[in-house]
Amino acid sequence: MPEHLELQQLVDGVLQGTTRHPSLSWLQCSCPYLGIILATVSSFFFSLCSVIVKGLVDVNPIELATFRFIGVLLPSIPIAIYREETFFPEGKRIILVLRCFVGTTGLMLSFYAFRHMPLADASVIIFSTPVFVAIFARLFLREACGMFNVITIVLTLIGVVLITKPPFLFGDHQVSLVDEQIMENSYDIWGPVAALSSTLFGANAYVLLRALKGLHFSVIMSNFGAFALLYTLIVCYYIGALCWPLCGTDRFLVIALALFSFGGQILLTLALQYEQAGPVAIARSADIVFAFIWQIMFFKETPSLYSVLGALLVVSSVVLSGLRKWALALPRDSETRKKLHFLYLE
Repeated sequence: MPEHLELQQLVDGVLQGTTRHPSLSWLQCSCPYLGIILATVSSFFFSLCSVIVKGLVDVNPIELATFRFIGVLLPSIPIAIYREETFFPEGKRIILVLRCFVGTTGLMLSFYAFRHMPLADASVIIFSTPVFVAIFARLFLREACGMFNVITIVLTLIGVVLITKPPFLFGDHQVSLVDEQIMENSYDIWGPVAALSSTLFGANAYVLLRALKGLHFSVIMSNFGAFALLYTLIVCYYIGALCWPLCGTDRFLVIALALFSFGGQILLTLALQYEQAGPVAIARSADIVFAFIWQIMFFKETPSLYSVLGALLVVSSVVLSGLRKWALALPRDSETRKKLHFLYLE
């Protein structure tokens, strides 16, 4: 989902520059892979959020986004108050509002995609957001876009095409991965369009976040949660979806959605304090594994061979980007950095 991907991006400008509490250092010494474990558990929680969004067919996706944003807002406000941060600082307000708008729109689109696409396919497309950041960073920030970025973007685009399987390329039928039966392609153009649009909005949010690096992440996430909550409530009121779920099970799942979102945010924040952004980005690829498992387990949807191949291409691009980011942060005389020299293509 866009907001936890954006939180991960903030580590370069915020979390790595903060002083780590002594208890955190002790815990990391006791368990050197604690950051990776926390990031993986965070992925587990966020993947369960996606399952709830897809499964609650009687609740409008925009209304579900409202509860999701409560999970974004709750952990951010106490941190900002504790640090005595200014919630709406001067000189950054326009960029903050723009970032809130693109982030909120991106998440609402992702919820629509989860509802109208196979869970794993939508998750993979949305997961590719970091790869497309290079395009918008080049357009708006004039940052370099080297050969490595071009290769990962091309691999990701091929993967997205394999996942969406447009009929004019793949026809109206596809082959099941398990029993090799020919299945009719129930292709819904608006699901992939929403997923791709969510990816583009998320990539633009990354670019805006780079202009907000001087702000603590709690300020950005508090503004995001508050703006998004108001935005989704207005949209729900306008479309007539502002109502509490009637079924007891639906009410329980809506509350679980907010709790899983809250837990995922906290765990990802802690993971970024224990570990560098590159390894955390790689651990976050567990989200895709969980998505395939939940798709088969809960929704009885067997992925096609094209979906699996596309997922491998997209995940490979994101993992390579994470490895490159981690390698560039290592000392120049590091043996590990020398072994990963192939990632330095410019």
